[in-house]
Amino acid sequence: MLRFGTIGSGWITDEYIHGALDSGLWQLTAVYSRTEERARAYADRHGAKLAFTSVQAMAASPEVDAVYVASPNALHYQHCKVLLEHGKHVICEKPLCAQAAKVRELQAIAAAQGVVFLEAIMFLHLPQRKLLEEALEQLGPISLAKIDFCQRSSKLDAYQKGELPNIFNPKLETGALMDLGVYCVYPALYLFGRPERFQIVPRMLESGADGAGVITMEYPDKLVTLTYSKLGQAGANTDFQGPEGTLSVESISRIAGLSLWRKDGSTETIYDGDEKYQLMGWEAKDFYRYITEPEASQEEYAYCSRLAVDVAEFLQEARKKAGIRFESDH
Repeated sequence: MLRFGTIGSGWITDEYIHGALDSGLWQLTAVYSRTEERARAYADRHGAKLAFTSVQAMAASPEVDAVYVASPNALHYQHCKVLLEHGKHVICEKPLCAQAAKVRELQAIAAAQGVVFLEAIMFLHLPQRKLLEEALEQLGPISLAKIDFCQRSSKLDAYQKGELPNIFNPKLETGALMDLGVYCVYPALYLFGRPERFQIVPRMLESGADGAGVITMEYPDKLVTLTYSKLGQAGANTDFQGPEGTLSVESISRIAGLSLWRKDGSTETIYDGDEKYQLMGWEAKDFYRYITEPEASQEEYAYCSRLAVDVAEFLQEARKKAGIRFESDH
């Protein structure tokens, strides 16, 4: 059993902790928060004996083997760098960094230290991904794919009242593209590779963050559109179209609600879904496997690392085209 710590105390960290502990492979020993009171309260809530207010101190602790990082996007680079330099394995929430060069730098530090550095993207670690791929094969050559993740932000009301929640604050390197958009870019690049060209149209907010956007990716034999939004709640699904029918996916991030619609009018439900913590548990299991079985998982881990760079490069280029600028871009 490996010992892990966490950075971040939001609901996503709660779910990761639940999934990791449920796997039976991990023991939570430490948490980090900016204040002593919050760190201690979070540690007590989850049964961790160590509470840190210094990332440096957590990185130096001999009682922490690995760390799950879920701090604001703008802090990912500095937090991961400190941890990796101290020889800790790191799984970091998406997106890893706003610039692909920083992702490569962190990967190089991890390689030099002999530790695992992984982006926490559920899509790559869910067993139902195989069901998705098998269903796509039944459709014949894909001609059109529409990948969607539009979910009204729980912070939208606060923003509309004049507040500036983290998710709508460009100083924290957030916005729709760098949040829900990542869940669309990953499957697009995983399934189809890099497009020959692409266009992006953002819906910019007064804060300087993007609230929504549409990306059209052009391939020699297909079009792929990505739609993502923090401003509205979508009812439309992701779908993949081929000459033999359509695969509908209710949630691309969870790979849930898979239904095959054949050209003869018949339909087949392939997979419904799991609880959030169970989905994140698969990330924790693969993270553990990459650490404890490095030779057996070398090829798989290397692919995850390459795709993380491809996604970072695509997001950086998309932001440039859309005019979405962060202070760190300079």
